[in-house]
Amino acid sequence: MYISIDEAKCMGHGRCYGVAPELLSDDVEGFVAQKGECWKVPDDLLGEAQDAADACPEGAIALLEQAPA
Repeated sequence: MYISIDEAKCMGHGRCYGVAPELLSDDVEGFVAQKGECWKVPDDLLGEAQDAADACPEGAIALLEQAPA
């Protein structure tokens, strides 16, 4: 499973790194530091990835079966 964070949609609510501290972190402006990135989620952090996606009110976080082309 891959996690993708859409930089254009992220409004800096901070809910994602609040529920997934082992997967995500914040930058100096309060946005998720990994915005604009896509990477493979370690199996032991899949629950946190789902929680982060569910917590984002902007829908900026997507979980993908495959890496985008």
